[in-house]
Amino acid sequence: MSQTIDSGEFITALDALAKEKRINKEILFGAIESALISAYKKNFGKNANVRATIDRVTGSVEVLARKTVVDEVVDPQSEISLEEARSIHPRFEVGDLAEIRATPRDFGRIAAQTAKQVVVQHIREAERGVIYEEYIEKENEILTAIVQRVDGKQVYVELGRTEGLLEPNQQIPGEEYRPGDRIKVYVLEVSRIPRGPQVLVSRSHPGLVKRLFEIESPEIKSGLVQIRSIAREAGYRTKMAVFSTDPSIDPVGSCVGPRGMRVENVVAELKTEKIDIIKWSSDPSEYISNALNPARVMSVFVSEKDKATRVIVPDNQLSLAIGKEGQNARLAAKLTGWRIDIKSQSQMERSILGEDDG
Repeated sequence: MSQTIDSGEFITALDALAKEKRINKEILFGAIESALISAYKKNFGKNANVRATIDRVTGSVEVLARKTVVDEVVDPQSEISLEEARSIHPRFEVGDLAEIRATPRDFGRIAAQTAKQVVVQHIREAERGVIYEEYIEKENEILTAIVQRVDGKQVYVELGRTEGLLEPNQQIPGEEYRPGDRIKVYVLEVSRIPRGPQVLVSRSHPGLVKRLFEIESPEIKSGLVQIRSIAREAGYRTKMAVFSTDPSIDPVGSCVGPRGMRVENVVAELKTEKIDIIKWSSDPSEYISNALNPARVMSVFVSEKDKATRVIVPDNQLSLAIGKEGQNARLAAKLTGWRIDIKSQSQMERSILGEDDG
C-alpha cells in the first residue's frame, strides 16, 4: 500500500521551490527519501532494511522492506520465508533478497512531516549557499555597513542580506561604534560555517583606504592613476604612493582633488586619520625622499645590495622626518620596502669629522 504526501500539490510546490531557490529537485527527492528511511526506522523498527520511494508525478510514497529469503524465519524484520517470498514471485530461492511493500497505514502523516522538515532545511542551506556566493565575490571590496550591535569588543554589522563581524584587531583604535551608525568596511574574508556564511570585515586594513580613493578619484577608478603601495597605522597615519600612466596627469593632485575635497572625504570616513599622498618613483632616492614627506630631504645614499638607505635631512627637519614615536620613518620604510637610517646634517658632518680624525 502506498501513501501520498498531500496529493499532487506537494509535487507542484516542490517544483516551484526548486526553481525559486535554485535547488536541484532530484537532490531534494533523494534527501526526503533518506529522511523517510530514518523516520520509518525510528517509528517501526530500527533494524529494518528498507528503501523509500516517492513518485515524481503523484507524490505517492512507498516503503519497501528488503528481506533475505530463508527456510525458517528467525528475525521477521530482516527475513522472509521461502513460501511467502514465492507468493510474491515464484522465482525466489533461499538466500535471495526480496523487496516487499511495507508502508505502514499511518505513514502518510509521518512522511508529510518529514518531507516538510527536509524541504525547510534544504531551503535554508540553499539560501546560505546563495548568500555565500554573493559575498565571496565581495572579498577585498568595500561595503556600506550599519552597526547592528556591540557585544563586548566584537561589533556586528548589517551588510544587506547577511551580517558582518568586525573583530577588535580590525577596528580603528579609539573609534566608537554605536547601533545605527553607518560605516564603510573592507570585506576581509568570507567563509562557510554551519549556521551560514561568516563575513569578516575590517576598518583598519590598508585596502579600505585604497577602495575609498577609488570611489573618490575617477583617475584611479579608470586606471590612469595607480596606487602602487600603502602603509597604514589605522587611526593615526597612512602613506600612499601613487603613479600616473599619463605624464599629463598629476597623480597626487588626482587624489587630493579640487580644494582638497577628495582626500578630505576619505579622512572624514576614517575619523581624522592623517593621509600622506606621495609620488611613486622607480628611482629609490627619489621615492624615499618623497616617502619621508612632510620632511625635506637633502640627500639619500642607497645600498642596493642591502636594500638599505642613509638619508640626510637639515637639522630642523630631523624630528619631522622621524615623526612622533618614529611613525613617519617607520611608515616610509614600510611603504618603500627599504631600510631607512635618518641622520641630521650636523650628525653626518660630525660622523665624517670623527672618521677623518681617526
